[in-house]
Amino acid sequence: MSVPSGIAHTFKQPVIASRAVVATNHPLASAAALEVMADGGNAVDAAVTALFALTVVEPMMVGVTGSGFFVYRTAAGEVTTLDNYGTVPGAARPDMFAPVAGSLEHETVANRNMVGHLAATVPGALAGWCELLSTHGTVPLSRAVAPAVRYAEDGFVVSPYLAQAIAESPELAHHPAAAAVWYPGGPGRGLGPGGRVHQLDYARTLRIIAEVGADALYHGELGDLLVAEMERADLTTSVRGLADRDVGGGPWITKHDLAAYRTHRREPVRGSYRGCGVISMPPASSGGTHVVQILNLLEGFDVAEMGFGSLAAVHHFIEALKLAFADRTEYLADPESVSVPVTWLTSKEYADARRPDISPGRATDFSAGVAPRTDGEGSCTTHLTVVDDNGAIVSTTQTINALFGARTMVTGTGMMLNNCMSLMDPVPERTNSIAPGKRVLSSMTPTIVERDGRPWFALGTPGGNRIFAAVTQAILNVIDHGMSLQQAVEAPRVWTMGMGSPVLVEDTFPNLPELVAGLQRLGHRVEVVDKVAGGMNGVLIDDDDLRHGAACWRADGAPAGLSGGPARLASTTLDRGR
Repeated sequence: MSVPSGIAHTFKQPVIASRAVVATNHPLASAAALEVMADGGNAVDAAVTALFALTVVEPMMVGVTGSGFFVYRTAAGEVTTLDNYGTVPGAARPDMFAPVAGSLEHETVANRNMVGHLAATVPGALAGWCELLSTHGTVPLSRAVAPAVRYAEDGFVVSPYLAQAIAESPELAHHPAAAAVWYPGGPGRGLGPGGRVHQLDYARTLRIIAEVGADALYHGELGDLLVAEMERADLTTSVRGLADRDVGGGPWITKHDLAAYRTHRREPVRGSYRGCGVISMPPASSGGTHVVQILNLLEGFDVAEMGFGSLAAVHHFIEALKLAFADRTEYLADPESVSVPVTWLTSKEYADARRPDISPGRATDFSAGVAPRTDGEGSCTTHLTVVDDNGAIVSTTQTINALFGARTMVTGTGMMLNNCMSLMDPVPERTNSIAPGKRVLSSMTPTIVERDGRPWFALGTPGGNRIFAAVTQAILNVIDHGMSLQQAVEAPRVWTMGMGSPVLVEDTFPNLPELVAGLQRLGHRVEVVDKVAGGMNGVLIDDDDLRHGAACWRADGAPAGLSGGPARLASTTLDRGR
C-alpha cells in the first residue's frame, strides 16, 4: 500500500521511545505526564497528572467541572472503562429549552443550553480522575496535582491556538470572574498570543483538591462555591418549564445533585476489523458502538484497493457514517434510562443486513434499523494517550464540551462550568430527551486497537459529534491504507450526520477539486472546511516494542517519550573511577 504524497509529509513529527510515551494536546501536559513516569509512576498516574495540567494550559477544552471517559488496559491485558460523564440536574424538565425548528444539533432559542449557568450539568470529571488514580495509580493525589499548581501559579505562555479560542468566546468578557482571567482589558481585548497568564484562584482550588480530594467538590468547600454561583443566576426568567418552586427557591445545580453523583464502570464495546481487535467506550458514549458498526459495514468493501481519498473510499465511508447516525438518533442514550441495543448494533450480522443499502453510485437517505425486541442492554474536548514502561495503556477523552464550556466561571475558584446540557435533545419524548438525573449522551471515543492479541495502537480526539467519525477514519488509515500513526492522525477527514446535513470535507485533501466534484455528482451536498473535529493524538507499539507517539496539527498536541533506563552495573560495587 502506498500513502499519497500529500499525506506522507506531515506537519508535525512523531516521537519514538523505548520505554514510555504520552501524547496530549499541550506540551506542558505531556511534560508533566513524562515527569511522573520518569519518577516511577504508571500510565494512570501520568494520565491523571496530564489531565490536571490540561485544566490549566488547555482551559478552553477541559476542567475539573467537566466530564469524560477512560479506557484502561493493564499490562496483563485486562480492560476496564470508567464513565465519568455529567448528569442532568434534578430541577430539569423535558421542555425547559425552546428548540430551534429543524436543527439537527440541539440548538435552542437564545442559546440557553450553550451559554450560562443552565447549560451546565452535574460534573463528573474530578470524581473520575480521583477514582481512577486511587484504584489503579501509584502516586498520591497531591503529586498528580503538583504540576498543574505550578503552571497556574507561575503562569504559562498563551499559544496562538488558545488566543484564537479566547477570541471566539466573547461571552467570557461578560462574566466578571472569567473576564478577569481571559479578558483583563475588557470586551474585545482578550489575551493574545505570547502573553503570560496566571490563574491564582484556580491554583488555590487545585491545592484544596490535592488536600481533600474529590469530596472538596461533591461534599465540601468547592461544591458550596459552585452552588453559590448558581444561586447568583436569575434562572426563572430565562427558561420556560421551570416553575418558581423548581428553581426560584434554589440553584440549578444543588448540593444534593453533587452528593448524588456517581461514576460507572462498564464493559467495553468490542469488535474486530480485518482481524484486528477494537476496544472502545460503551454508552453513555455513542462513540465505540458506532466505530465498530461503521468498521463492520466497511469490512465488506475493499477499502485498501479503493485508495485513500478516492471518490469511492470517501463515498462509502460517508454512507456508512450516515447509516450509523440514523441508528444513533433512534437508539443511543443513557443506558441507565434507555435500553440500548449495543450487541445488535455492533454485530456482523446487522452490518451484513444493512450493507446492501449502501449504493456505490449515489448518495442515500437512511433510516434507522429495526432492533429485535428481545435485545435489551442495560467540539471542544481534549484527548490523551499514555503507554507506560510495562505496556499499560490509558486512552481518555475529557471535556467541558464547547470552547470554555458555558463561558461562565465559578467565582473565586477559577473553575469553568461545562455546557453539556447542549448534548441533550431539547425536544421532549425522544430517546435522548432531557430528564432529571439522566446521563448525558456523548460521542467521545477513546479506543485501543489490538493485533494478534497484543496492543497495537490507542487513540482518540476532541470534536463533539464528529469524534467517532474521525477516530474511525484514523483506524482505516492505519489498517487499510498503511499509514504511520502520525500520518493517520493528520490525514484529511470528512464528516456528515446525514438527515439533510452537508458533507464536510477538509481542504487538505490532495485531490480536493476532483473529490468535491465527484461527491456532488453522486448527490452529496458538500462544504469545504479547514478542519473536521480536533487535535487527535495516540500511541502505537511496533513489532520491536518501540512506542510511537503522534499528535496532529489541529491542536497544540505534543507527544513525549522516555527511553534509556537505569545504569547497568558491571559488578556489585560501583566503579569509583579506577
